[in-house]
Amino acid sequence: MSARDAPRPRVHVVHAHSEADSFVTAMKNVIVAEFRDTGHQVTVSDLHAKNFNPVASPRDFLERSDASRLVYPLEQRHGYATGTLAADIHEEIEPVLAADLLVFTFPVYWFGAPAILKGWFDRVLLSGVCYGGKRVYGRGGLAGKRAFSAFSLGAKEGMFGADGIHGELVTGMMRHLFQGTMGYVGLDVVQPFGGYNVPYIAQDKREGLLDELRAVVRNLDDRPVLAVPDLDDFSEKLLPLHENPAVS
Repeated sequence: MSARDAPRPRVHVVHAHSEADSFVTAMKNVIVAEFRDTGHQVTVSDLHAKNFNPVASPRDFLERSDASRLVYPLEQRHGYATGTLAADIHEEIEPVLAADLLVFTFPVYWFGAPAILKGWFDRVLLSGVCYGGKRVYGRGGLAGKRAFSAFSLGAKEGMFGADGIHGELVTGMMRHLFQGTMGYVGLDVVQPFGGYNVPYIAQDKREGLLDELRAVVRNLDDRPVLAVPDLDDFSEKLLPLHENPAVS
């Protein structure tokens, strides 16, 4: 089989915006179209359209390993192993495990993901499947897969960066999301795409941003990947080796 005939990576898009005419939805549509036009298998989970419940609760488990006390991560492990997770969680985790690339499209709220997407991470990135113990970062359960995000926000791009009033966005304000969630479960986090100042710019500027996004998607393999901790730099107790080389 030639490289041209090889199967294209499978892409799963998790979309978190309620409005069909929003810029975030336009970004999602561009991403889906670009990947499908190049022969990728693409699935989409539109969280608002399916009225996804973002609240983790005991109802997420049809049976419990410990009925007296809820330890949510442990029940996630039990629920997946026994096939007793709530149906909506099972529906979401299956395409995640099947995908080679996960794409997240969302508006930035308070320098983070909106509640519906945050709840998706809470309920769907299962302990024991996606992470657990020393199965984090490069050894996480989703290692070998990539993640790419396209987000919108109202602030101007110049407000971020080393000299910006807010500091760095992706590796600063939103590090909890890109490293602490996506990178933590083993995903290679491709540098995300941001649509800045979107509510305040003219339509032609928005179209220009969508053209930039098309180019990014077409050349995604050339886009840098965010750095995450390397577990080889840490002891068996996950302490820094350079601080105490004798620790193992």
